[in-house]
Amino acid sequence: MNRPNRLAAKLLAPMLLAVTALIPATSAAQEPGKVIVSIYRVAPGKQLEFLRWQAARDAVATETGIGATQWYVHTDGDSWDYVGISPVTTDAQDDKMDALSKSRNLTTGFKASLEFRTMIASHTDTYARGPTTAAALVEAAK
Repeated sequence: MNRPNRLAAKLLAPMLLAVTALIPATSAAQEPGKVIVSIYRVAPGKQLEFLRWQAARDAVATETGIGATQWYVHTDGDSWDYVGISPVTTDAQDDKMDALSKSRNLTTGFKASLEFRTMIASHTDTYARGPTTAAALVEAAK
């Protein structure tokens, strides 16, 4: 790994911890949920197209009861543009979102994947569990 990539990796972990700390905490009775943390670097000239594409899918997720992705916008530092935090969905939820997406003339499946890639320079998806607190993690470690 070259020096800029090592530096970016060192900076990214604390940034992700800071971002997840901003997510509203769940009630004590609710087990923290599984989420996908996505980091996007948008292709040059595709910023607004990317945001519109994501907003249309957020509207579908909200209407199906899943809820919109929580978005964080880069302001300074590393080379990412957006971080999105979304719940992990079930097959049934995915089917419901696909049906609603198709009714709105939005692409789904492989075609949507290809369309998405026209707007992206790079992206990563990481599964995580949270939000939680450090104290709750210490308790879970016992």
